[in-house]
Amino acid sequence: MTNAPESDAPAKRVLFLISDTGGGHRSAAQAIVEALHLEYPGVFDAQVLDFLRSYYPSPLRYAPEIYPPMSKFPTWGLTYHALNGRGRAAIANDLSYPYLRRSMHRLLNENPADLIVSVHPLANKTLPRAMRRHPRPFITVVTDMVSTHAFWFDRHADLIVVPTDLARERAAHFGIPVGNIRVLGLPVADQFCQPQPDLTAWRDEMDWPSTRPVALLVGGGDGMGPLKRVAKAINEAELPLSLVVVCGRNDELKADLEAVDWKIPARVVGFTRDMPKFMAASDILITKAGPGTISEGFISGLPLILYSRIAGQEEGNVDFVVDAGAGVWAPRPREVVDALRTWTSDPDAMARAAAVSASLARPTASRDIARVIAEQCGVA
Repeated sequence: MTNAPESDAPAKRVLFLISDTGGGHRSAAQAIVEALHLEYPGVFDAQVLDFLRSYYPSPLRYAPEIYPPMSKFPTWGLTYHALNGRGRAAIANDLSYPYLRRSMHRLLNENPADLIVSVHPLANKTLPRAMRRHPRPFITVVTDMVSTHAFWFDRHADLIVVPTDLARERAAHFGIPVGNIRVLGLPVADQFCQPQPDLTAWRDEMDWPSTRPVALLVGGGDGMGPLKRVAKAINEAELPLSLVVVCGRNDELKADLEAVDWKIPARVVGFTRDMPKFMAASDILITKAGPGTISEGFISGLPLILYSRIAGQEEGNVDFVVDAGAGVWAPRPREVVDALRTWTSDPDAMARAAAVSASLARPTASRDIARVIAEQCGVA
């Protein structure tokens, strides 16, 4: 930890651009802000801004509402791949910029900053163009693990931070100079990176059986994906394990699962801020292929069962996990059951996957990115 002393100098202003199209962009930005304050107390004044919601014209300002249903359509993946090329992304930017130019200039005028950090792909082509009249340092932090879209990459960025070596290759493919790319991992909250308290006592307190492995089933903060079908399939299989289902903010899903006639020890919870403890106290993580949860699973050393993915940006995450041996792809509930049956009957196989998962962890990513930001701002 740097723990730079507090200074009488004015705080360095850092603007993080995100959009709540899914929870990953905001949580990544908040993790970096947390790391800035931990590493450099009193040095930075950081703001997180949903630029689509606050500045973009309709219909883009409604992207947080539009994105969840749109990402489930088959056409989403087709559109993602159709625009995922250096030339195609440039054409899309040229066509959209006249429509967005005024919004971008207003954003820059109303939000003075010593450094801008983009944590969303839709800022990275339009913003550098607008910044010709508002020059200031600009960093991109890529929050997709592998299947990184061309929209993430613009050669005018002072630095582009990516989570994996595969993402670095994609950046180079899209024309980013190698010297402008840093592989630092995906930022996650500091809680995940700290030693957890006595987990045996905590498990007892939560009434989780200690004689069975615990499978943790999650679907993100909004309880997305076929969570209910997966939970019910695990229950019907009556496997020798305990199940903890985190429904997030999905109150309807929580109520439905609480009404299930559970044949195995099961706990159903809503949104929780204890996910670091939940993961640390579990033995298996069952999740959609979101990069944030996968990274948290790596840090917690959990073998992964991936049951759902968003076409396009999450496809590479599945290959990354499976090819490394850290988990399995199980897109049908019966395949989730089969994977659980394999691991509960062969603990050594489960332990090998857990060891690979732990080897892929980058627990210092948030603080490493904070140090990069400090360097760009001239903070020693």
